[in-house]
Amino acid sequence: MSDVPVYMVVNLKIENTDEYRKYEKGFFGILKKYGGSFIAYDDDTAHFEGSSPREGRMIIFSFPSQEMAKSWYADSEYQALSEYRRAGTHLKFLSMVRGVPPRQ
Repeated sequence: MSDVPVYMVVNLKIENTDEYRKYEKGFFGILKKYGGSFIAYDDDTAHFEGSSPREGRMIIFSFPSQEMAKSWYADSEYQALSEYRRAGTHLKFLSMVRGVPPRQ
């Protein structure tokens, strides 16, 4: 299923803006390196149902395949950059969601 897009869903709370901005500055170049597309972020999401509304920032971006997403995450340049995210935020989750395969 290498032709199925995947979506990365992130929830974090920014605790040190300066550190997080360092992460943001390098993020988009590495995202594009792996064919990724930034979809959305929101610091004030609307909660409709469930017992655990998300607090903080929600982020959604995509990759053309699971392999590309895994390569992005394993990239040594990304891992070095992500130290700024780790220093500047409390990460609640970074999850991969597989898209729907194309219909025949």
